[in-house]
Amino acid sequence: MPELQLLRADHAPAVLAFETTNRAFFATSISDRGDAYFAEFTARHDAMVAEQEAGECAFYVLVAEDGSVLGRFNLYSITAEHTAELGYRVARHVAGRGVATATVEELCRLAASRHGLRTLRAATSHANIASQKVLTKAGFTPVGPAHPSNLGGKQGTWYQRDV
Repeated sequence: MPELQLLRADHAPAVLAFETTNRAFFATSISDRGDAYFAEFTARHDAMVAEQEAGECAFYVLVAEDGSVLGRFNLYSITAEHTAELGYRVARHVAGRGVATATVEELCRLAASRHGLRTLRAATSHANIASQKVLTKAGFTPVGPAHPSNLGGKQGTWYQRDV
């Protein structure tokens, strides 16, 4: 059974493999991270772990029984008002199977119980129908337009859920 785990330093190889293997798949619905992301991956991963330890963000990975990463689910821009933004991505081989929806729902529970959050927001592009479905099924509702700078230059919508 896959397990949602807080990001750790030792997840780096599995996260890099996940990102590399799924890069082309992700680029079909969200902006590509670019070559620099992969070239500087270790430093970026270490920085994420440090941000998490400082309480600025909460980064999670969905880990399969074999240790591979099936998805990433992040709470970032955590505010003193107990809000955060949600971002996520799942591997191509599990997309469309309810994995993202179930894990977003689990993360919503953790956002409240573990991180003391009250409201989560997520932006998705108009073209990313799969993400819109995940958010809607997980109890998020559209609350307004997302600026293209939030979505790699694409038009989209902010969704929100109280947790």
